[in-house]
Amino acid sequence: MAMATTAPLLGGVHHVAYRCKDAKETVEWYGRVLGMAYTTAFAEDHVPSTGAFDPYMHVFLDAGGGNVLAFFELPNQPEMGRDPATPAWVQHLAFKVADEAALLSAKAHIEAQGIDVLGPTWHGLFKSIYFFDPNGHRLELACDIGTSEQVEQARAVAPAMLEEWAQTRRAPRHAAWLHKEPQA
Repeated sequence: MAMATTAPLLGGVHHVAYRCKDAKETVEWYGRVLGMAYTTAFAEDHVPSTGAFDPYMHVFLDAGGGNVLAFFELPNQPEMGRDPATPAWVQHLAFKVADEAALLSAKAHIEAQGIDVLGPTWHGLFKSIYFFDPNGHRLELACDIGTSEQVEQARAVAPAMLEEWAQTRRAPRHAAWLHKEPQA
């Protein structure tokens, strides 16, 4: 007899893990640029889940709000790269900041570190800035700017937009207002 199953009740993201070129440089960069505290490290010569010999350093950083960002340094693996079929702007990690003032302050701080920053970019419900870490990972800082009514409107049209996209592979215009920045 088959056992009935249900989807798990998730309690949030435990951590997100990416690869890095140099664990020490990465920990220092995220501390200096984004203020993340270095919290934990695991280092093994054998991968616990597979038993394979593959020495690694696994570092964990506090990303705020109970969120953890982790990195693996894998010195015995080929040099890390990007998926050549995916544009550099697609794969990224976005962090929330409190408001537009915090976003602009963060931009000034990051640029003062000698890092190129794109934005702020207007997205209707939020504004963002973009930049790259020393490993080539694209990062985004975003602040919410949408009203509760706008958020609800976007949520209400999301199913129709996804269905239209699935059928046409063309950008649906059910929430065209999101793409028109108001005149200052």
